[in-house]
Amino acid sequence: MDKDTALVIIDIQVGMINADSAHHTEALGNMQTLLSRARAANIPVVYVQHDGPKGHGLEVGSANWHIHPAIAPQPGEAVIRKRASDSFHDTTLQHTLQEYGVKHLIVAGGQTEHCVDTTVRRATTFGYNVTLVSDAHVTFDTELLSEAQIIAFCNYTLDGFASDDAEISVRPTSAVLN
Repeated sequence: MDKDTALVIIDIQVGMINADSAHHTEALGNMQTLLSRARAANIPVVYVQHDGPKGHGLEVGSANWHIHPAIAPQPGEAVIRKRASDSFHDTTLQHTLQEYGVKHLIVAGGQTEHCVDTTVRRATTFGYNVTLVSDAHVTFDTELLSEAQIIAFCNYTLDGFASDDAEISVRPTSAVLN
């Protein structure tokens, strides 16, 4: 798995982490663990950073736009900037993964029901097998569902989701990159 694998962290920017949320704190810690394991195994790390328009919560250049310092990229790690929920749409992500020779993505990040969900589903259409790290993605409560419900639903729905050539598996941090 290691030679053709990349760790992809989606939109973990300052404005996406609620410091008062126990889940956000735990997920951020799990991302740190994944980063440590990936770097130790010389697995490429790819960050995806959302570029919000003027007035958006992740407006380019704003304090909230920066990648969260707890998981900051190291020199040489790719940062792909995007403007849509799909991390592949109008970005260099596909090209970067091809340059690395990647066939398997380990995915963590935010926002569960938007960018994470869209990106992992789209990845299968490009032939990437995906491991979604069940305890390393975040979102926020909505009027309809709590964050815990959204995450549980997405983990359940995405585990086993497949295209003709690729599949998503959902695994906890403890079962990834050991």
